Amino acid sequence: MHSPSPLPPTNSPSPAPVVSRAPVVPASRRRHQRRKPPSSPSTPDAEQPDALARILRTEAAVSGVSRKAAATRQQSTRLWPRAVLEALDSAVAACRWDSALEIFELLRKQHWYEPRSQTYARLLMMLGKCRQPGPATALFKSMLSERLRPTVDVYTALVGAYGYSGLLEEALATIDQMKGAADCKPDGYTFSVLIDCCAKSRRFDLIPAVLDEMSYLGLECNSVIHNAIINGYGKAGMLEEMESALSKMLESGDNVPDIYTMNSIIWAYGNYGRTDEMEKWYNEFELMGVEPDTKTFNIMIKSYGKAGMYDKMMSIFKYMKRRFFSPTAVTFNIVIECFGRAGNIEKMEYYFRLMKIQGMKPNPVTYCSLVNGYSKAGLVDKVPGIIRQTENTDVVLDTPFFNCVISAYAKSGDIKIMEEMLQLMKDKKCKPDKVTYATMIQAYTANGMDEAARLLELEAGGFDKKLLGPVSEVDGK
Repeated sequence: MHSPSPLPPTNSPSPAPVVSRAPVVPASRRRHQRRKPPSSPSTPDAEQPDALARILRTEAAVSGVSRKAAATRQQSTRLWPRAVLEALDSAVAACRWDSALEIFELLRKQHWYEPRSQTYARLLMMLGKCRQPGPATALFKSMLSERLRPTVDVYTALVGAYGYSGLLEEALATIDQMKGAADCKPDGYTFSVLIDCCAKSRRFDLIPAVLDEMSYLGLECNSVIHNAIINGYGKAGMLEEMESALSKMLESGDNVPDIYTMNSIIWAYGNYGRTDEMEKWYNEFELMGVEPDTKTFNIMIKSYGKAGMYDKMMSIFKYMKRRFFSPTAVTFNIVIECFGRAGNIEKMEYYFRLMKIQGMKPNPVTYCSLVNGYSKAGLVDKVPGIIRQTENTDVVLDTPFFNCVISAYAKSGDIKIMEEMLQLMKDKKCKPDKVTYATMIQAYTANGMDEAARLLELEAGGFDKKLLGPVSEVDGK
């Protein structure tokens, strides 16, 4: 493997600044001359404070829109368009689907609102990522009520919303509905989403019929579809079928393997502990001309760590630097997690310090790995220090982090602190999920606290039902 030659330095010396002499003002005029305020907009020095003020005003407006969307009684119809649209964009980008739908309802009430199919397509794509088919159905019906004609993008997003939630019958029904609509036939991207949904749901039996239908419609099987099938087999542990799908991709002649193919194959073998074959395929792809990326090395580091091959894991970490791949926060998170899982607290803490020294910002995954490592080593007394560290940063703690903390105290039998962590979780606006409730109920039962377990089961009782709505009748008829 050849390492690229280092790039020439780009920090050439900058030219010396030109000194401009101010005009000489007579003393008699100087006394009567008014001094310009330092924050005058006409001076270049004022541009940065003015820009900062605009940003702060915009952020305050966006935050205000989010609050107004949550407060049903104080919904104005004359809000600033930019603030509403930026608040919606922020919620969609962060996949905060409930906030996004509240802001969208507020948007629809504005006097300047005009329905756009692109907005509905983005929202439906977000709901697909969040596995929310019920709200997706309701949103599609809202679109029809506004007399908007669904586009290919809207239908494709709806296929994903159903398919990624495992509702493949509804996804196939949406495809049939597309075929019956004027100027809205499913395209290659629509079928690639459908096949990806089938692969992720491990319904490989449906894929041949979908491919036949594509061929009937004159659509070719592209590299995206091949990669989706290969990745699906790999995730399911069907490694022989994965290699067969790769052979079909190579035999087609029109689609060459790319970095996505490489990473799928390497992940599959590495995840199932077959590191020799992982190394073999790494070399094969390099011979095909496919260059690895940071994700490739992260996959290999995690695979070696999972197999307990820590020397090879760190050799890849060092090799990345020789190949001019800078370790990312994900890389450090993997190393920290692997050493924590192995009970090597010294190295876990070392790489956490190194991560911060190298300017990488720890995130909730980092802190979650630290908590799990301390819990496994029986050092639960160090967990409060981790929580204090997060309070001194801008890291927004999420539900998985609190699940790690609650699990750590549940395993150590500290029931009171576990309950305090649940309350802290709610105070931080993190919603408990099924993992939270299952962990606590199991801890209560193990400690003979049957009444507490029963009460928590009642609290968690409506958890599944309140998020899902009806998912049939997508045509709104």
